[in-house]
Amino acid sequence: MPPSVRWHWGRLLTLLIRRHAFARFGERSVIVAPLRLRGTSRISIGSEAAIYEGCWLEAEPSSLMVLGDRAYLGHGVHVHAVDDVTIGNGVMIVDHAIISAGGHQMDAAKSATRSGPIHIGDDVFIGQNAVVVGGVTIGDRAIVGAGAVVTRDVPAGATVAGVPARVIRSSE
Repeated sequence: MPPSVRWHWGRLLTLLIRRHAFARFGERSVIVAPLRLRGTSRISIGSEAAIYEGCWLEAEPSSLMVLGDRAYLGHGVHVHAVDDVTIGNGVMIVDHAIISAGGHQMDAAKSATRSGPIHIGDDVFIGQNAVVVGGVTIGDRAIVGAGAVVTRDVPAGATVAGVPARVIRSSE
């Protein structure tokens, strides 16, 4: 199916079915062909958000997930809230990034454990295949480079890259 048809089909399904499953679902937001939606009653999505094919949104019973207005989640993005996850307004998270406020113990691989809440500020860009782990705050207007693994807080306006992610430029 061509991308424009998938978008319009996703928009129709969102209007008729999906939006009613969420704690909050803002106007003009669209989910296109999700891979998995779990815990939708604990997920709030702002207005004009775009969530593309293959996204996986999962909020465990102990958590809340909030996506701000104009949030963009590219193809295959995985957001897993074992602790709370807050994604600000105007945030762009591109293809195959992972935002996970949870982990696993070696002896209990099937059960998720808390790793601390994640807060992503407004107008943040998170590059392709980046990973953001629990207990991290990313400040407003920060940039996370492709493939970076964010294990500690990122200051507002900073650009981080690498494994683990380190500040490579600061604008504030």
